[in-house]
Amino acid sequence: MTQGPLTTEAGAPVADNQNSETAGVGGPVLVQDQLLLEKLAHFNRERIPERVVHARGAGAYGTFTVTADVTPYTRAAFLSEVGKQTEVFLRFSTVAGNLGAADAVRDPRGFAVKFYTEEGNYDLVGNNTPVFFIRDAIKFPDFIHTQKRDPYTGSQEADNVWDFWSLSPESTHQVTWLFGDRGIPASYRHMDGFGSHTFQWNNEAGEVFWVKYHFKTDQGIKNLTAEEAELLAGKDPDSHQRDLREAIERGEFPSWTVGVQIMPAADAATYRFNPFDLTKVWPHADYPVIEIGKLELNRNPRNIFAEVEQSIFSPAHFVPGIGPSPDKMLQGRLFAYGDAHRYRVGINADHLPVNRPHATEARTNSRDGYLYDGRHGGEKNYEPNSFGGPQQTGRPLWQPVDGLTGGTGNHPTPVHAEDNDFVQAGNLYRLMSEEEKERLVANLAGFIAKVTRQDIVERAIGNFRNADADFGKRLESAVQALRG
Repeated sequence: MTQGPLTTEAGAPVADNQNSETAGVGGPVLVQDQLLLEKLAHFNRERIPERVVHARGAGAYGTFTVTADVTPYTRAAFLSEVGKQTEVFLRFSTVAGNLGAADAVRDPRGFAVKFYTEEGNYDLVGNNTPVFFIRDAIKFPDFIHTQKRDPYTGSQEADNVWDFWSLSPESTHQVTWLFGDRGIPASYRHMDGFGSHTFQWNNEAGEVFWVKYHFKTDQGIKNLTAEEAELLAGKDPDSHQRDLREAIERGEFPSWTVGVQIMPAADAATYRFNPFDLTKVWPHADYPVIEIGKLELNRNPRNIFAEVEQSIFSPAHFVPGIGPSPDKMLQGRLFAYGDAHRYRVGINADHLPVNRPHATEARTNSRDGYLYDGRHGGEKNYEPNSFGGPQQTGRPLWQPVDGLTGGTGNHPTPVHAEDNDFVQAGNLYRLMSEEEKERLVANLAGFIAKVTRQDIVERAIGNFRNADADFGKRLESAVQALRG
């Protein structure tokens, strides 16, 4: 705790923090009481707008350590040698709930990692699922509107959720995952993480590889049943946040083994699934996961608002040797995340300690605006200039994609030989044990049974029947039993 007298925000010492200034002992309060006005004005502005999605979260600091040589695939400096360590900040979150929602709910979990590298911050903004509900960012606002509160009822409505999902068959894979046993992790420490999207790596020779990131929890997978989660959410809404903080306080530092799937760029055009479709996985038999490092969390934030709520992550924050892919969902996120943070925290959110690069200095020509700290002094704010200002390097962070042809237009995602919206959902279902299938069907049926329109129910069940006939048959019987 800082020693010394209490001061105003301008640093002047405070004489009386217990009593407002008044006109006489019983008179009205005076506008000249600047401490009172300062405190009330600050209090009125203490909350910034919460995230539209991923509002409910927790975070911690730690390290990433390289355990394998990946220089044949990427020139990223933080991955350049075995044993090299990089500071990280990891934010976990739920997706649909607001800031005051419970942790133990059926919802995907955000898994966002900020690597404070010597070449700038690299943000890997993923989830605890390897796939997602949609493959094109143009549908994202519509999808999230179905998960949020209905504009008339003020509650999440099963009709809205299942109407959208049933009309968006590409969601079947993710929905099968979400309503299975891994849909409600027991804690943030006991779940895996994924980059989910496909990203580009490029090496010193300019060779391109497509990669997918995997974070395998070293604590083991632990999940909650729907009944367990309902009890925990009511008893302890902060269960996951508390578990993470207390584990680190005890010195039980959670860790994840980090791996990547690597696809040579030439394979992408003829791969049996579209490798840039976020609703699909790359089967490990085709591209096995190769271990590259270890991520450990070992330090809690000292102030949740300053370091968790004001933290910003953007998939557009790349470093040399790493870049995007033509994944249409990722392409939309490259804009949307930065734009959301400019609105929510301000255009100088990167000046805050949790968001600043640690091993290098951001040198830009951006000036002024909220939170501007004057770091540039009187330096020139344009480029090129002849006053010694920062200059471009002339070397792109990633390699351009070759072979782009055709006219502009609103094109659907390209379809590959084995692409359809149901095959991988069916494969996932058939991998489950009998007990897992029973729980999956029960979880789905309990939600679908709340839908008021029969045509939506039939469409929803039809998608799962297309994934696997047995899946659809069981689900139909379960829903009918609940609806009577």
